[in-house]
Amino acid sequence: MKEAQAFSPAGISSFFEICDTKKNGNPILDLEKVGARGGGFGIQKGVTTHVHVSEAENNKIQVFINNKISPEAKTTQTVAKDLLDKASRKYHVVIKHKVEIPIGAGFGSSAAGALTTALALSKTLDLHLTYNQLGRIAHTAEVKCKTGLGTVGPLMLGGCIITLEPGAPGIAVIDRIPITEDHVIVAGIYGPIPTVNVLSSREKRAAVNRWGRKTLEMILDEPSLENFMKCCYSFAVQTGFMTERLQRLVRLAEHAGAVGAAQNMVGDAVHALTTSDNAEKVAQAFKRVLPSENILVANVDVHGARLLS
Repeated sequence: MKEAQAFSPAGISSFFEICDTKKNGNPILDLEKVGARGGGFGIQKGVTTHVHVSEAENNKIQVFINNKISPEAKTTQTVAKDLLDKASRKYHVVIKHKVEIPIGAGFGSSAAGALTTALALSKTLDLHLTYNQLGRIAHTAEVKCKTGLGTVGPLMLGGCIITLEPGAPGIAVIDRIPITEDHVIVAGIYGPIPTVNVLSSREKRAAVNRWGRKTLEMILDEPSLENFMKCCYSFAVQTGFMTERLQRLVRLAEHAGAVGAAQNMVGDAVHALTTSDNAEKVAQAFKRVLPSENILVANVDVHGARLLS
């Protein structure tokens, strides 16, 4: 039996543009070229994945999320199947995800699960694949399973990310706004919004893509953290995602001295960027409208997904 562990930061998306069709409107068939332009943050809470494998007569994959067997974890299973196809023998694979963030509320949990599975399982199977090769496997699994479009690449870097051109790791063009680890994300969470609802609505897609491109241009005109947050907030308003209760969270964060606040894409949640000496003040402001268990506080992660010893 062999085992390995990996950690990935959660990835909060602050704005995005869907890039899954060619200029003529036909779908892009190469999944490594499908993706998103956009931006957001890696945070120090995320997904830790423990994988152990033992030789077997036939390949078998079991996935657990927070100690519960999870046959619905299709993205993780897709990654595991792809890697097992590269192995010379058959294995019984047990994958245990410890998820520290809400699932389905715009924290990139499926991408983090896919990426940590790729890192840890590749190690246990002695596959000797590069970081980008593993990232591409995780990326295509996400696109195939419709759990996300462009979250894997940013999770491999951490920090404050701007994806300039879409695609899998090694194809996407990713930049960052410099940020220190004493910056903190304080998130107020009402609940999930299924990503598939957005990807399959023609009206929503049109609004996202019109404003996604404009938001990217506005951020690149002045790539500061303050302008990033302001532009992302505007994106949520213009696309019609921002509800009155989320607006209230944004106002509370700003009054508490946050650098700025925007909506999680895609989730019924807001993330405020602040400094470690001000994080408690922002969290207390959110507690005026939310119970403590709906508030997440985490430092920005600047290292990206990695194997653990």
